[in-house]
Amino acid sequence: MHKEFVERRDGSFYLIGSRVPLARIVREFEHGESPDTIRAHFPTLSIEQVDGAITFYLRYKNAVEQDVAERERVEDEFTDRQAAPPGLKEKLERARQQPLARRT
Repeated sequence: MHKEFVERRDGSFYLIGSRVPLARIVREFEHGESPDTIRAHFPTLSIEQVDGAITFYLRYKNAVEQDVAERERVEDEFTDRQAAPPGLKEKLERARQQPLARRT
């Protein structure tokens, strides 16, 4: 039996039954995080959901990468419009590029 783990909602991909965007899982996976480590960062998800999300990403890589790029574009536009303390945008960009486990 095939189980679905990802759905299209509000113009983006999300894990079914959660508010977690697939892009967050993909970013960590691309930075070399294991499914168990990713699961630890999202305690509301099961390991089955994380594995299902990664499988979906690998199967539909082009569509997911377009979605990730669009989310990043929207995030960048939002931050560009907001007043921020000097250096904060650069610090946030560096943090976004680093795996979560290595930031703590």
